[in-house]
Amino acid sequence: MGSIRQVQITFDCAEPERVARFWCEVLGYVVPPPPEGFASWDEFDSSLPPERRGSAFACVDPSGAGPRLFFQRVPEGKVAKNRVHLDVRVGTGLVGEERLAALEAECARLIALGAVQERVLLADGFNESCIGMRDIEGNEFCLD
Repeated sequence: MGSIRQVQITFDCAEPERVARFWCEVLGYVVPPPPEGFASWDEFDSSLPPERRGSAFACVDPSGAGPRLFFQRVPEGKVAKNRVHLDVRVGTGLVGEERLAALEAECARLIALGAVQERVLLADGFNESCIGMRDIEGNEFCLD
């Protein structure tokens, strides 16, 4: 029997704090407390060498159930489709028009935060409806 491990999901991005705060709003996550000895994340960031300032940020599920999300600055921009993406499960247990209405309502909320709607995939008899989206730096995710 294998051991159970915690998972952290890491995003490469240009603006770690900005993207982390977007995902906090999407998922109801929070910014964890700063490291011991620092009153704020700004204070901690100011203690770093100039080239490392603003290079990383994180957010966590306040219930402790979901994975930690980590955002790290990289020099290159996004150039291809993500090989892994998040499915934000807002329609679980819903079907048909009720599911589509829940997805569309969440889509509208996320667009107001800076997300972009890519496509709506309607139920086809095998899969239920979902909405493909992009976050504020173009990373793909789905409302499912």
